Amino acid sequence: MQATPLAIPDVFVFTPRIFGDERGFFFESYNEHSFQEATGLETRFVQDNHSRSARGVLRGLHYQIEPHAQGKLVRASLGAVFDVAVDIRPHSPTFGQWVGETLSADNKKQMWIPPGFAHGFLTLTEHAEFLYKTTDFYSPEHERCIAWDDPKLAIAWPLDGIDPILSSKDRQGAAFAMLRTSASDQSA
Repeated sequence: MQATPLAIPDVFVFTPRIFGDERGFFFESYNEHSFQEATGLETRFVQDNHSRSARGVLRGLHYQIEPHAQGKLVRASLGAVFDVAVDIRPHSPTFGQWVGETLSADNKKQMWIPPGFAHGFLTLTEHAEFLYKTTDFYSPEHERCIAWDDPKLAIAWPLDGIDPILSSKDRQGAAFAMLRTSASDQSA
């Protein structure tokens, strides 16, 4: 498995080695040793999630505040998505910056989004199924959402002239300037 750091060095894209022939294919979708070697992290994944979305659905930008911040290892098992990670770590040199990558069933790439990042994706194909491995359990009282179209972030979503389909929660995402990263943070 090849690990490539993105423009924000703590975010990685993993490209698996695929073995295929006329019968189909096989690849290792996760290997703890390879993950630790690439990231330098001893990460424990505690929950797997699976979502299905139609073309034009935009989910995010979601994150959980401390003490339940989540790291996510994500991939598309059907279709394709444009996946985005936004650095929301206040003391990071890349605070407020974002990186994006197309993840698809065809390229089988995965993206590691560390704790301290907001995450979202846009479905690029008729349907996409998206898998998440998370480092902490879902905690509704710690979940937050940043507006997907916040002008300060200026994310270049590949919308191709369409209006994204959003949940009511995502339509009410907070401005990045109102960012709240912990329960003791009084902003937002």
